[in-house]
Amino acid sequence: MALLLTGTIAFAQEETPSKFKLYGFIRNYLTADSRAVNGGTEDLYFYMPKGRDFKNSANGSFDANDGFNWRFVSLTTRLGLDVSGYKWGTMGISGKVEADFYYLSGSVPTLRLRQAFMKLNWDNSPVALTIGQSWHPMAADMPHMNNLETGAPFNPFNRSPQLTADIRLGEKFTLTASLLYLNHYLPTGPGNVKSKDYYKYGLPEAYLGITYKTASFTGKVGVDMVNMRPYRTVQAYWINTPDAQAQVKSLLTTFSPFVFLQYTKGMFQLRAKSILAQAGEHLNLLSGYGVAAFDTSSASITYTPMQDWASFVSFQYGKKFQVMAMLGYMKQLGTTKDLIASGWPYGDSLWINTAADTHIQQAFRATPTVAWNLGKFTLSLEYNLTAAEFGSGDRNARGMFTGTKDWVVNHRFICMTKFNF
Repeated sequence: MALLLTGTIAFAQEETPSKFKLYGFIRNYLTADSRAVNGGTEDLYFYMPKGRDFKNSANGSFDANDGFNWRFVSLTTRLGLDVSGYKWGTMGISGKVEADFYYLSGSVPTLRLRQAFMKLNWDNSPVALTIGQSWHPMAADMPHMNNLETGAPFNPFNRSPQLTADIRLGEKFTLTASLLYLNHYLPTGPGNVKSKDYYKYGLPEAYLGITYKTASFTGKVGVDMVNMRPYRTVQAYWINTPDAQAQVKSLLTTFSPFVFLQYTKGMFQLRAKSILAQAGEHLNLLSGYGVAAFDTSSASITYTPMQDWASFVSFQYGKKFQVMAMLGYMKQLGTTKDLIASGWPYGDSLWINTAADTHIQQAFRATPTVAWNLGKFTLSLEYNLTAAEFGSGDRNARGMFTGTKDWVVNHRFICMTKFNF
């Protein structure tokens, strides 16, 4: 009995209870656009302007997508809980649960999960583990702005369930390795349908990167690798059997490298990021992939990813009164291989992100912002100029349009109020 009591006391002494901190904010957006846009969450998550849609009238043609539109909503109000301080022996565990309101269906806001992860670390160990849904390692460092899309599609935007290991290599370097599962941000595939099945039957997404950090400078380089199976079966039209199917084992494998730089001095901060993405839809980029070849003897498909270059540079200065700005640029560079020219009977052989018009070839964005931070209250005004180049005509062998180009410009004005608690 004495031994049992002693063991129970020792057991209790190994455990340190958790500390809890509730946080969140009430946020309102008032936005106005000069034309119709592609976006989500009541168009607060602004992606790209819509292309021209000419209609005939008694007085000639007009662009149906050109015209003032606005909205005023509190959708992105957020609630969160931070858990810290828990220890079991030499192991420490912290965590976060975070939710906000979102239009999952219809027009009634629904509470949705944003983040839910735990962090594990050990005394005198250089390794820390993150398990659960959190920001993608390539999306965590965002440009300076107060809009909801935080730079997308010029900046990767993705939160995913993951297992991430951060390994300290001395005082200034950290190695990061992740295995991720696609969840919210889905690619377009056969039939122009977005589905997580393309990844579920492939291999885990993997990320490997290294960070160099000093008091004033942070630099990151990394690469994201994705393996997915858009087709698992196809109709075996070459077999003289009704409704015959063939199993497809081919994978689409992509590599997306990136670099991030940050410099801080006093109240000034400068950030820059550039990514060369292959089939980067899972990062909310204007990207895609297609079919390069099809072998009926083995039912194997050779896929080819669309390459896209997306970059931004941004700065922020001030504390109570802040000035911010971002410049972003993205361009489709075409597929890595020629698209299949014949012998593909299954409809489209190229799939591009349907979050925006698939004719967009390149785009530019500038977002100057001013913000007043009065304690826990923030008022900000932002102007968002986005110009997109729309292609026309046929696509060439690398998926780029060969016809005339047309630039379309949208002017967005944003007023945001936020009360943190």
